[in-house]
Order: sequence, then C-alpha cells, then structure tokens
Amino acid sequence: MAISSVYDQDRCILRIDGTLTIYDASAAKQRMLDELNIAEHLEVDLAGIAEFDTAGVQLLLALKIEANRQQKNLSFHGHSKAVLAVMDLYNMAGVFGDPVIISRGRTA
Repeated sequence: MAISSVYDQDRCILRIDGTLTIYDASAAKQRMLDELNIAEHLEVDLAGIAEFDTAGVQLLLALKIEANRQQKNLSFHGHSKAVLAVMDLYNMAGVFGDPVIISRGRTA
C-alpha cells in the first residue's frame, strides 16, 4: 500500500495505490485521519486500489463519520474494480453518497 497526497490550499487529494485490506488498515487509518485533520476538504482517489476487503470498507466509513464529526468535506472518487466489487457485495455504494463512475477498460 502506498498513500500519496497533493495539497491545493485547504484541499487535499489523497491517492491510495496497492492494497487496502486488514493488513494495511492500521497504517492507512492513521495517515488518512492525519490528512483529514489538516485539510478542510479531503478527496480520496480510489483508482489505484488493486485489493480491497471489509477492513477497507470499515476504514472508509470511519473516515466519513470522522469528516462529518469535524464538519469537513470528504469525497471518494475513481473507484477501482476491486473497490466496486466489495461495495457491490455489501450494497454500500449508496451509503457513501459519492458518484461512482465506471470507466470502460479500467483494469485496477
């Protein structure tokens, strides 16, 4: 798992590449919360996630709850096939409220 961030004033784009599973959850949670604490608007790019599991779903939900608690803007975009498969399995896409765009030919 690799997490990178790019800032534009108070907006942060956080990109996750590789896995977001139970094995990565602890480190990923701390990094994502740190970025949320700094930025007023956090965008999480999920396009690079190749492996995703229930722990990943729990982590995104926890981040959404924390953003709401802090009254900050949080959005997820670029959902990879791995992310979409798990969200579809648990029928969770509507819970996050972010538009899910499925691009043709996406292989992640």
